[in-house]
Amino acid sequence: MTGDKGTYFLIILTILSITCDVVTTYRAVVVIHGILTGGSSMELISDRIQKMHPDTPLYNTVRYAGWSSLDPMWRQVEEIGQDVLAISAAFPEGIHLIGYSQGGLIARAILQRFPQHNVRNFISLSAPQAGQYGTHFLHLFFPDLFCETAYELFYSKVGQLTSVGNYWNDPHHQDLYYTYSRFLPFVNNDEHCQNGTTFKDGLTKLKKMVLIGGPDDGVISPWQSSQFGYYDGNETVIEMYNRPIYLKDSIGLKTLDKAGKLKLHTVPGIPHFEWHKNVSIVDQFLLPYLD
Repeated sequence: MTGDKGTYFLIILTILSITCDVVTTYRAVVVIHGILTGGSSMELISDRIQKMHPDTPLYNTVRYAGWSSLDPMWRQVEEIGQDVLAISAAFPEGIHLIGYSQGGLIARAILQRFPQHNVRNFISLSAPQAGQYGTHFLHLFFPDLFCETAYELFYSKVGQLTSVGNYWNDPHHQDLYYTYSRFLPFVNNDEHCQNGTTFKDGLTKLKKMVLIGGPDDGVISPWQSSQFGYYDGNETVIEMYNRPIYLKDSIGLKTLDKAGKLKLHTVPGIPHFEWHKNVSIVDQFLLPYLD
């Protein structure tokens, strides 16, 4: 009897040990940087994750840093996407994906382009998911560019060779947007450029999609684009829930929402270039989704 009890307690201790290992082992995280920066710009996020979640395997994308971040979006999606798939294969239990600014749109497109991924939670940090119609941040490399005339550049063969041109969404020139844009209408599975169920499947398999943005962003325009809201022809912002991309469930937003898998966080007081440098943002809105 004593031997049986000893064996029993040994089994219990073994189970508890295994359970503790499972609880304290965090999933791998892939981080994708924004435009005109690089992996080093995301180090605060990476360092904070590893400090608060010790031993987290962390992969901070170094591809397409600096000026190369202006390369066409599909090119970036293909190459960084292959990296994500390779990391996924190394962690068959699943990984998490974080994308900031342009990197958030690249990350989302990767999930759609490669629906065989095993990403569990995807966090989009102030990314132009519904497009961009603001030139403030573009003046560094297009000093004479204005919203009203930017379509003349971006809706051309040359303009579509730039990442920004690929998601420039001029609410006053939608005919040209659908004629020339080679990226955003496709990843949004718009009725003009549908890709069937494949691009939807890559998102609906997520455990969580987290969309973070705020009214003081100052770059993403409108800021609601970070949560799939966007301008109508009168530059009135239509929230995600009232737009066709949600109502028609074009990419699975409604499916995720009805399943409780779509989380929106609106945070005031954060300018665009501070989202990825703010410890409180990491602690409150990233870490809870990285278990």
